[in-house]
Amino acid sequence: MPYPQRHHLPESPFGFPAPAEQHTRWYDGAAGPMVRPYALTKGRTRPTGREFDLIALVVSDVPDSPELPIGPEHGAILDLCRDNALSVAEIAAETDLPLGVVRVLLGDLLDAEFIRVSRPVPPAMLPDEHILREVINGLRAL
Repeated sequence: MPYPQRHHLPESPFGFPAPAEQHTRWYDGAAGPMVRPYALTKGRTRPTGREFDLIALVVSDVPDSPELPIGPEHGAILDLCRDNALSVAEIAAETDLPLGVVRVLLGDLLDAEFIRVSRPVPPAMLPDEHILREVINGLRAL
């Protein structure tokens, strides 16, 4: 059974809103082309390999080559990371793309071996704080 037709009720906050007098634009020409994030990642929401930590460092050693089979967003990431290590968070900020999109694009570049990723050391593998205090106390005693 279909829903009944909705009508504008001026006094009710729950009524169907009145039709707009004129078309309102929520963006302007300076906004540039509008592309949804899922279109940049072809609908994917996760990278193909492991997840990228926010502080993982990304560097690209690929020379500037116009024949790489990549999109413009991939190219922008490669340009940022060429001979310069940046964290995933910095890449997202510099490219003005959502973090999830950047992670998927980085996964594509990693699969194609265009980038290298240095992942942070897990907290379980870091030395114990007690041992570090003992080392500091030993150095002060010298």
